[in-house]
Amino acid sequence: MGAYIFRRLLLVIPTLFGVMLINFALTQFVPGGPVEQVLARLEGEGDAIQNLAGTEGGGIQEEQGAGYVGARGLPPEFLAKLEIQFGFSRIVCAEGFTGEPSLDAPDCVKEAIPAVERFMIMMGNYLSFDFGESYFRSISVVDLVLEKMPVSITLGLWSTLIAYLISIPLGIRKAVRDGSSFDTWTSGIIIAAYAIPGFLFAILLMVVFAGGSYFQWFPLRGLTSDGWETFPWYQKITDYLWHIVLPVTAQLISAFATLTLLTKNSFLDEIKKQYVMTARAKGLSEARVLYGHVFRNAMLIVIAGFPGLFLGVFFGSSLIIEFIFSLDGLGQLGYRAAVERDYPVIFGTLFAFGLIGLIVGIISDLMYVLVDPRIDFERRG
Repeated sequence: MGAYIFRRLLLVIPTLFGVMLINFALTQFVPGGPVEQVLARLEGEGDAIQNLAGTEGGGIQEEQGAGYVGARGLPPEFLAKLEIQFGFSRIVCAEGFTGEPSLDAPDCVKEAIPAVERFMIMMGNYLSFDFGESYFRSISVVDLVLEKMPVSITLGLWSTLIAYLISIPLGIRKAVRDGSSFDTWTSGIIIAAYAIPGFLFAILLMVVFAGGSYFQWFPLRGLTSDGWETFPWYQKITDYLWHIVLPVTAQLISAFATLTLLTKNSFLDEIKKQYVMTARAKGLSEARVLYGHVFRNAMLIVIAGFPGLFLGVFFGSSLIIEFIFSLDGLGQLGYRAAVERDYPVIFGTLFAFGLIGLIVGIISDLMYVLVDPRIDFERRG
């Protein structure tokens, strides 16, 4: 098993490199960029130049052309400083130059940095987990992600745990009573729940239970109430749980349906096997047969898929829920970074989350072995 894990870890490097390379190459063809974003802001904010002076760039940006939309009336020196600040260009001085490199120096000029070189610089920084700073927030990418993490952890962790706690017993019950009226009407509810888009269900919950038209039982926005820091510990817990009921419920609906049917089908496949009939013939109780013999084999796919399911909910499906319930998490962070062309945030989070995803894939394989020791990846290799 150790050799298999080592091989998988070695594959992480080229896989992550390929993911970053493809996404970096795609950004070279996307119109606009951070410089054009700044120029667009300058059209509506006259004091944006002062705000920009305190912003430091970090990371890799897409190469810009010689001209910019909306740049009329701005001095070329200002545009050149923007390109240098955002990492498009650098100052190159003649040999023997001893002063401070500056565009004002007569022996110094601006030189564009090739895309290949910018990519290699970016990857070199990321290997040391130096993700730079956001262009438009004056905060490091790591601090920005940590700031938004509680919302995504709340949605991802609670949704996944509740889905497992409900879906596994319900799926087992449906498998045992396959074809009964209970199985029929619960399947109808599950299919209907799966067919409802998450954002539509979230709006329904908000209208009905958050003061939209009927009841005002739950708050409409945020994870906590104002002044939460001053609450006693028990009130902090209840206030937090009170706030997450609606968004977690909206996030839960699709995962709940999929997991329930997966559990049912896994149990049905195992119940029909010879060892189950043998166990029943020996006089074992139905509960002993189900939970002593069938459960471990049937739950192989369901339990081993927990890391992947959590990661999918954690990173992939919370953007609309965050918007509807005014939660500032990783979903909104990624969306705003893409709109603003804040590439240090985009590439930094892509690298970190891509690495986490690959590691979680290895953890999923290890969980297969823990759930069923008969699986031997080493022998298969």
